[in-house]
This record gives sequence, structure tokens and C-alpha cells, in this order.
Amino acid sequence: MDLRTKYMGLELKNPIVPSASPLSEKVDTIRKMEDAGAAAVVMFSIFEEQIQHDAAVLDEGLTAGTESFAEALSYFPEIGDYRVGPEQYLEIIRKAVEAVDIPIIGSLNGVSREGWVEYAKQIQQAGAKGLELNVYHIPTDPEQTGALVEQMYVDVLKAVKAAVTIPVAIKLSPFFSSMANMAKRFDDAGADALVLFNRFYQPDFDLEKLSVAPTLNLSTPEEARLPLRWIAILHGKIKASLAATSGVHSAKEVAKFLLAGADVTMLTSALLKKGVDQIKIILRDLETWMKAKEYDSVQQMKGALSQKSVADATAFERANYIKIIEKYKHEYRMD
Repeated sequence: MDLRTKYMGLELKNPIVPSASPLSEKVDTIRKMEDAGAAAVVMFSIFEEQIQHDAAVLDEGLTAGTESFAEALSYFPEIGDYRVGPEQYLEIIRKAVEAVDIPIIGSLNGVSREGWVEYAKQIQQAGAKGLELNVYHIPTDPEQTGALVEQMYVDVLKAVKAAVTIPVAIKLSPFFSSMANMAKRFDDAGADALVLFNRFYQPDFDLEKLSVAPTLNLSTPEEARLPLRWIAILHGKIKASLAATSGVHSAKEVAKFLLAGADVTMLTSALLKKGVDQIKIILRDLETWMKAKEYDSVQQMKGALSQKSVADATAFERANYIKIIEKYKHEYRMD
């Protein structure tokens, strides 16, 4: 069984790639993920705020004006609360590259060109084989147009691409008004891969403390449907590799994403819940399914259920929407 795949120019032994998470903070855990069968590892993200400021500068910027607005004190963590600083991050990459044979992919989390370009070079110098840009930006300014937000993403990508020679992926939000057009713009700007999709974490309110409560819920398999749809739409329409993330918990989701046209599937929640040996189980179950369906390789599977051959993808999506509604109406009447 040939599980090999190619992702942003990297030859990988299979399509299973642990995504950015605390699991990659320790080199020993990265080794365990490789031993379990991981084809590459995306490092945990280093934040733009960590890169730009030392403790004194960050503290000054974050506390300015807080005598009038006390709630602003809770917006950002103190610099000492970050478990790993910029220099430590580079050192972990160096040690990981020496310790394993699979590609190590760096991850930068931020919103501006200035916060990333120089550090992207340092990540490459540390030995990373690729770089993932995690643009986490929620536009809250009513004066900021959608066009400005879109251009910001493209500008960040172009700036980083001009600064490094390793392949660059960009992890996207699903909330662009024209996702297909944005995918093409990133493709034209030189993205080596699109990672679909970033999960925007939704905070809650603590009614006892009357404060914002940061909340993180791990993904579920049901969340795979959104990236599944868009990978199926984009496969064959852009040159960049496609990575699926969110909702990958078993071989079932991996097979679906490959059939949609994904080059790799990325996962974290399944590993946090069940341990890194879940990678072995997924690979075993994927091979079993492929044999049962008479697939000899991942390459043979890739894009078999995509919309590459659909002449009018918009009409196709509309027709499926109508079918779903009518099917539900019929089932409701039967009950």
C-alpha cells in the first residue's frame, strides 16, 4: 500500500501531520509522534506579540491607559506567562530537526508583516523545512472594510515569501465572502499550501467574576464538513497544496479528505484526547479501508470525489442544498 503524498513540495511518507499544538513543545513528544507514524510535524505557534516586544515594552504598551479602563489589564497575558520565548522556540526547532527524520514545519501566529518577516528567516535558519502562517485576526473596527482585511492577508504572505526560501503555507479563516477568489489570490501570491481552516475560539462570560472567560473546546468529527466542502471545491483549481484541519479524529475523516482532494490531513484534538499512538491506529485503519475499496495508493484516491469535473460548482452546491432540505422535509413528514 503506497501512502506517500506530496505537501508544499515536501515528499511525505503518508498524509498524517500533527498540527500546531502544545504537543510539539517537547522534542521527546515529537519523537513519539514520528515513531507513531507522523509524516511531518507543525510546531506550536510563536506569537507576533512575543517576537516584537520584550517584557518592559510589552508591559508599557498593554498597561497604557488602564487607569481609565481597568478591564484592559486582562486583554493579553503577561510576557512571563508565555511558556516559550522566541529564542527558546528556535532552539526547540533546532533540537527537533536533529532528533527526527521527518520535516519540521514552523508556525507563526500574528497579523502584521512587521511582526514576522525577520523571525521567519530565523525559523528557516533553525532548520525548519516549511513555515505555516497562522493569521489570527478578527476585524472589529467598523471602518475596516473586507477588502482591507483581504489585502492584509495577501501582503503578509507576500512579505514572508520574499524573505524565505522554504515553502510557506497560510492557515485560513472560513469567513471570507468569496473563499474561492481568496484561494486564487493566495495561490497567485505564491502560497505553497492552504490550510483549511483555522478555528476561531469563542470566549464566554464568567457571571460570577463578571469577566471574559477564555474557553477552548477540542474539535469534533462533525467539524470536518466545512473544510471537506471547500477542499472538494478547490481541488484542481489552484496550484497550492491543500491541507485539511479541524475534525480529523479517525481514518474515516482522513479518507474523506483525501477523496475530496487534500494532500495532507492535520490533527491535534484526537491526539490530545487519545494520545499520539492514535496516529498508528488511523494509519492502520486507513490501509484497511483502502484495501477494501481497492485503492492502491493515496495518489489514486486524491480528489476522486472532488468537484474538479463539475462545470458549475455554484449550481452543484445549490442543488445539493435543495436536496438536503427536501430530504429533511420528507423525513419529517414520515415521522
